[in-house]
Amino acid sequence: MSKKLLSGPYIFWMIGFTIIPLALILYYGLTDRSGAFTTANVLAIATAEHGKALWLSLGLSLASTICCLLLAYPLAMVLRSKGVGAGSFIVFIFILPMWMNFLLRTLAWQTLLEKSGVINGFLALLHLPPQTMINTPAAIILGMVYNFLPFMVLPIYNVLSKIDDNTINAAKDLGASSLQTFWHILLPLSIPGIISGINMVFVPALTTFVISNLLGGSKILLIGNVIEQEFTKGSNWHLGSGLSLVLMVFILISMALIAKYDKNGEGNAF
Repeated sequence: MSKKLLSGPYIFWMIGFTIIPLALILYYGLTDRSGAFTTANVLAIATAEHGKALWLSLGLSLASTICCLLLAYPLAMVLRSKGVGAGSFIVFIFILPMWMNFLLRTLAWQTLLEKSGVINGFLALLHLPPQTMINTPAAIILGMVYNFLPFMVLPIYNVLSKIDDNTINAAKDLGASSLQTFWHILLPLSIPGIISGINMVFVPALTTFVISNLLGGSKILLIGNVIEQEFTKGSNWHLGSGLSLVLMVFILISMALIAKYDKNGEGNAF
């Protein structure tokens, strides 16, 4: 009984900060201002404005996830080849910027990319024309990749580091080339880490509004910006909650993928 009591703070935390907020989102999303049941808040995602924001969010999130995967997998391979000691130190250096506040990291990129920023200042010194980088989809993707890349690297590295070297050596002894070893051994065995990394990047990229606010300005509205404005500026909690329920569908899909491909939690690096 005494051991069960130790779970009390965790249960209190889950009820107060997870279950109750989700219940409120569900209530507001399925009711109108009078408290009557309605599905209009959820179906509002089909309007032209909200649909455009959702599809744009899906496109940018998918692009940033692909970029993170293409960058993370080779880096995870390099970290694995360095061994436990050196690899762990490099991982520590890699995640060190994550100790800085998320907002400050994004503001730093805003300073670099703006019209009078560091990059254009450097181009002016070289007598090159300034470039328009801020308030573009590319700037948002860059911000997403920079902020979420560690969430792709660490699960993949965690899975690759658990692969026994004898398995790879056995494949080479049987005549497999480096490409065949990667395609038939390393890649299949690292799928749990890949799936976990994709979900850990795609979901926050889809729901973010800070990055698009700072690096996209008011010219690019993602679905996260729309929801944030409904809560803060429009004071329409019902519509904001209804749109949030639509995004929760993607979160449930990601949870189902993790449950299917990473049943043992091999890709969990946190």
